[in-house]
Amino acid sequence: MHGRRLGMEQFGCKEISISFSELAAMTPPIETPKETHDSQQSSHAILPLNERILSSMSRRAVAAHPWHDLEIGPGAPVIFNCVVEIGKGSKVKYELDKKTGLIMVDRVLYSSVVYPHNYGFIPRTLCEDSDPMDVLVIMQEPVLPGCFLRAKAIGLMPMIDQGEKDDKIIAVCADDPEYRHYTDIKELPPHRLAEIRRFFEDYKKNENKEVAVEDFLPAKAAYDAIKYSMDLYASYIVESLRR
Repeated sequence: MHGRRLGMEQFGCKEISISFSELAAMTPPIETPKETHDSQQSSHAILPLNERILSSMSRRAVAAHPWHDLEIGPGAPVIFNCVVEIGKGSKVKYELDKKTGLIMVDRVLYSSVVYPHNYGFIPRTLCEDSDPMDVLVIMQEPVLPGCFLRAKAIGLMPMIDQGEKDDKIIAVCADDPEYRHYTDIKELPPHRLAEIRRFFEDYKKNENKEVAVEDFLPAKAAYDAIKYSMDLYASYIVESLRR
C-alpha cells in the first residue's frame, strides 16, 4: 500500500448539490384537484404537489453513504457496526456500489452453493484491496441487504483470492441470544468452521478463479486486523482532506 494515493471519489465520497429551481425544472407539475371557491378565498395558496415536496427538502443535500457515514461504534474493534450486503442462504452476490452507496447485484454465484451466514462489511475501515473490511456474521436468521447490525469479532479467516490477500472477520451477532456469548472462534463447532472454509474454497471454482483459505486465527488476530483497517481508513481520509 506504500506510495499509493487514493482520492475521495474512489471511496464514493461525492457531494450532491442541487437547487430547488433545478429540481423543479426536472419534475413536471403534478395536477391537483380544482380549488373550490372557499379554498380560493384562503390566504394560504395551495402549491402544486411537486413544489410542496421540494419545499420540505434542504437546499444542499449530501447522499448518505453506509461506508463513510455510519459510525463503526464505540466498542470497536471488539464490537462494531456491520452493514449486511448478503443475507444468509442467498445465492445472489450483492455488494456495495462505492460511488452511490447503494447495494447492487454483482452476480449470481456460478457454483451450486449459498452464503452460509450473513456477509457484509465494517464501515470506516479500509483494506489493502481498497475495499472495507469483510465480515461473516453468524446468527440465527438471515438479514436483508442494506441493514446494519452490531457484530462481535471472534476470529479471523486468512484468505488469498486470485493471489491477493482478502481476509475475512468471523463474528457473531452481538444481539442474538443464541450466539452473543461466544468470544473466540475455537468455541464454535468444528463442523461449522469446515462449512465456512468449504464455501469460500468452492464458491468461485466455476468461474475458474482460485481461492485459498488458511487456518482460522483467534479473536486477538481479528481485533488487530480491524484496528489496522480503521487506521488505514483514517490515514487516507486525512490525506485526501489535505489535498
